[in-house]
Amino acid sequence: MFQNMVYSPRLCSRCLGQLRLQPKATRTVQRAKPHLTRYLQTQRFGAFAPPSPESLGKAAPPKEYRKTRRLLRILSYLIASSGLVYILDRQFNESSITRSARTFKVGAIVALDYKINFRKNPLFANSLAEVHARNAERVFDLLRVNGGLYLKIGQAIAMQSAILPPAFQRMFAKMFDDAPQNEWKAVERVIKAEFGKDVQQVFGVSFDGNPEFGVIEKTARASASVAQVHWARLKDGREVAIKIQKKEIARQLDWDLWAFNLVPYVAERLSLETDFENEANNSERMKAFIANEPRLRDRVYIPKIYKELSSKRVMTAEWIEGVRLWDKKSLTNPWRGRGGEGSPGYHGTPFSAPKGAQNSIPTSVPKAHSSSPNLKPEREWWKGRDRKGGLGLSLQDVMTTMVDLFSAQMFLWGFVHCDPHPGNILIRRKPHGHAELVLIDHGLYITMSPKFRHEYSLFWKSLLTFDNKTLSSISKAWGIKNADIFASATLMRPYTGGDQFTSQELKKGLHLSSNPTTKKQQEQELAYNLQRKFKKAIREMLSDETLWPHELLFIGRNLRIVQGNNQFLGSPVNRIKITGNWASRALAESPDLSFRERLGNYGKHIVFKLVLFGSDVVFWISWVKQILGVGGGMEDEIEKQMKVVLRELGVETNHGIFDG
Repeated sequence: MFQNMVYSPRLCSRCLGQLRLQPKATRTVQRAKPHLTRYLQTQRFGAFAPPSPESLGKAAPPKEYRKTRRLLRILSYLIASSGLVYILDRQFNESSITRSARTFKVGAIVALDYKINFRKNPLFANSLAEVHARNAERVFDLLRVNGGLYLKIGQAIAMQSAILPPAFQRMFAKMFDDAPQNEWKAVERVIKAEFGKDVQQVFGVSFDGNPEFGVIEKTARASASVAQVHWARLKDGREVAIKIQKKEIARQLDWDLWAFNLVPYVAERLSLETDFENEANNSERMKAFIANEPRLRDRVYIPKIYKELSSKRVMTAEWIEGVRLWDKKSLTNPWRGRGGEGSPGYHGTPFSAPKGAQNSIPTSVPKAHSSSPNLKPEREWWKGRDRKGGLGLSLQDVMTTMVDLFSAQMFLWGFVHCDPHPGNILIRRKPHGHAELVLIDHGLYITMSPKFRHEYSLFWKSLLTFDNKTLSSISKAWGIKNADIFASATLMRPYTGGDQFTSQELKKGLHLSSNPTTKKQQEQELAYNLQRKFKKAIREMLSDETLWPHELLFIGRNLRIVQGNNQFLGSPVNRIKITGNWASRALAESPDLSFRERLGNYGKHIVFKLVLFGSDVVFWISWVKQILGVGGGMEDEIEKQMKVVLRELGVETNHGIFDG
């Protein structure tokens, strides 16, 4: 039984290693105790035989991984469904769902970033400025990629970006770049959908050089967020601007307004801006107001609208030749035309040119050039042969007309154009050398009730006379808790006549921690405290949001743009005085008031004009400094003061409204 049992003394590798590491001198003394390993074999060796099936027992059922397979199936359905929705949305819905989903994604990321990092020492950023910078880039990219109404909303935000962090101000200044234009095939589809006819039939144009028809340029002369404008000469010789809504806007509008979750009043205004029939009506209404105002009828021009060639998505108006407001050289350089002449098309006169000028309209277009991007004749003979001439106008004349126009809209008519940026204003020269302002793009207007218009006129008048009792009364009626900040925002300059309650409250409790280690940390901590308190103050400024007149949002936009225009041209006029003068005069001229009220207001208006003399003194001092090169214009000085005040409130402003 024990014949196969074998005992074999053997050192294991561990013991052998320990023995080798010991010094030679101690090896004989400290001998490692050997491990005994026993090998036991109790059976004879034989050939291998597999076990019988009976000895194995019942087989276990195979693993089915039901949960995993279910999850994979759901995931595959989601991917397939998402892909199908994306394709259908892109093909038939102008990517409206995709754009909304992108909006919510970016919104969630920005909100989470601020939730985590809006603190003195951000967890995932070196400073609060870095948090602002990356979120400004995210929002800007969202608006540019989505396009359409997103660009329009981005431009609206840019107008009021002074209350935003500097990173947002710099990024949003780029919102005024031209938007990409639709290709010609998309333009043809819109016209076909609106009129049920092709372009040739609707406008009487030809693309094969037929001299009996008109011509149209396939490349847009201008492209904005909602529409683009093409030049055309109709069959009867009229030159027109055809404004065509971009094909995607109609389907995207409702989705975009839903995604932004705007105040209903604001959403309604933006929706009306995409209705060109509404724009045509606004244009004709403003044209009638100006025709009945002797102080403006010879200084302002509204283009004619051809309603028979217009619809909700297409609007046709007379073509306007003029100089953009931002082209200061063309406005002020010497006139190179003949004396007694005006610039092309002034006050609706037919286009013509001096004898020998290359200004004739082509009667036909050769077939080889029928798709040429430039068919419109150039009419810049007034610049002279060296093309260095201009309209020879006074910038003071130009800006006085502009401020007069928009002041009359606010205080006299209560019908306000809310998008007067430089691209919507063209300037022409009249034969006697004065400026004529042409106002285009009448899609965005607000209407002021007589009661609100009277209150707003009185508010402006009270601002310039430091009538704090009246200011407080009107502000309270509008749901404003304290009038100081709102008064400064209205004037676009610090208002120093109030009790400064809001600004003092903002500065309370602004202290640094006991051991700020570096100057940079001090600045970061102070900036955080200021921004936190400013957010709270803005929320608390309105005591009752239900009383807040929503029209003020768009009126503030108008004021800011007009101020930016004046500043861009070098502050040639005292904007605040002109605006205040119209506010006071409107109270004396408004037909909505009784004769007794108007008579009383007229007497107050005479006294008010004497009070405005102090504003003139400030303006002329600024003008002298500007001439001597030791200071800027009045608008520049006002902006410097506003920057100081806003910096104390935790707001940094680093650019002008149209920078970029």
